[in-house]
Amino acid sequence: MDQNHFPWPASQRPEGCRYRPRRCLLKGCERWYWPRGARCHYCSDSCRREAKRWRQWRASQRYRASPMGQERRREQSRRYRQRCRERRAASADAVRPGEGQRIEVAGADFSGRPCDRPGCYELFAVPHEHQCKRFCSVACRLALRRVLDRESRMRQRRRRQRRWRMSRRPRPPNTS
Repeated sequence: MDQNHFPWPASQRPEGCRYRPRRCLLKGCERWYWPRGARCHYCSDSCRREAKRWRQWRASQRYRASPMGQERRREQSRRYRQRCRERRAASADAVRPGEGQRIEVAGADFSGRPCDRPGCYELFAVPHEHQCKRFCSVACRLALRRVLDRESRMRQRRRRQRRWRMSRRPRPPNTS
């Protein structure tokens, strides 16, 4: 189906809904829905929760890439190695399940920049750190562009309405 045409006729609009149907911004959902407000981006509470979880994941990725995050991770690894040494010294013959380290996923490359589209956990490589690439694919870029363009048009309409109302106000009489 064409992304510019929604699947319902205007006569099926829910009671009290002032806006056209939209696609959910969350990657993987992208269902059509009737928005409750002008800045509504997600079709349901579960999509909103998933987008919040994605924002937290993205913030942690950004922090881990910073010098302070890398330093904290080094300290964490140092403490873990110290605990391992103490455990080995305390019981050399006792076999216990290990803690901490995850099993390495074959072919998983964690170097890269996360995509800016909510719900997209793709990491993509950038040739150099000063490049301003923000999306993993054209589909992600267009999905977010659709939302930003709609919000820009809404702001422009509000500005025009405000100017129109201001120009229609009666001016105070000239008393000079």
